[in-house]
Amino acid sequence: MIPDDLSLEYRPFSLALAEPLETADGSISSRDGFLVRLVAEGRDDPAVGYGEATPLPGWTESLADCEHALERAQDALRTGGASEALEAVDQQVAARHALSLALTDLQATREATPLYRYLGQGPMVGRVPVNATIGDGPPADTARDARAAVDRGFDCCKLKVGIRSIEEDIERVRRVRETVGPDVELRADANEAWTYEQAQSALAAFADLDVSILEQPLPAGALEGHADLRAESRGVSIALDEGLLQHGVDTICDADAADVVVLKPMALGGLDVARKLAAWLTELDVTPLVTTTIDGVVARTGAVHLAAAIPDVPACGLATGDLLAEDLGRDPVLLEKGSAVVPQAKGLGVTDVWTE
Repeated sequence: MIPDDLSLEYRPFSLALAEPLETADGSISSRDGFLVRLVAEGRDDPAVGYGEATPLPGWTESLADCEHALERAQDALRTGGASEALEAVDQQVAARHALSLALTDLQATREATPLYRYLGQGPMVGRVPVNATIGDGPPADTARDARAAVDRGFDCCKLKVGIRSIEEDIERVRRVRETVGPDVELRADANEAWTYEQAQSALAAFADLDVSILEQPLPAGALEGHADLRAESRGVSIALDEGLLQHGVDTICDADAADVVVLKPMALGGLDVARKLAAWLTELDVTPLVTTTIDGVVARTGAVHLAAAIPDVPACGLATGDLLAEDLGRDPVLLEKGSAVVPQAKGLGVTDVWTE
């Protein structure tokens, strides 16, 4: 039961990336957003829940619209309650993510249970598999970065593709495969960059190089094209990411357009929404896979808990903390041998992000 005596605070932050991340959608150099804190007053030991809103252009509302939504939630919480506050941010997904995460963290903390068990009511989970994310770079640099990731314990690497020519991207994947050997899982993410003919060429080469997943090769609207690619994929799974926001689960599944659907909690409006979508996809024999939008530690840890609440989840894009030059606080998630060690403390397990 959500308490009535809640107060909401938020403060802005800006987190620089260790180095700009080049993708087919453009270059990302910093992540700006709002840290949210909910406090249940009227207790000797007030319960606290944390949330994070880190908008991403093209995926969520703008930073300004996010702040206005949090202001509305603050007012709604004072005059109505938690349900009214969630309604106030229903159309601003990053703001809703922050509020719903803070509410869930607070409730799980009060029940003294890890957040993933509060979400899924399932067994204890110690680890979830994660992939390393390898940005765009020349073939030699890409192979070097993949080798370094494998040396750190990763057994799955996702390569960003789509900025360079098809021939160079194929060469990049080939160099990585030669460098890391046959036992490392390779994936490629094109971020909607290719035409159908380009995707066909890449897919044929990727099949020979034992690439497991090709993510969003075509623009989000091209469901029929993705379905056709899937039919001739030769064992490479087709994943949709941007396509989920445009079409929804039913339309994607009716079109037979995806083997895998990527869930980004920040872009979907919260862990609660993403958890429901994961269950829905599983029922439809489509694999859910969790990634972040390069978030701070609060949202990133929430995504780890979400992945832990999904049975048999494949390697997820959660090992993104090292992409940041600075963070909101200490990361409670240990990355070890290609897995994220799931926090077993009550709630999120994030404790030192809000300093007075």
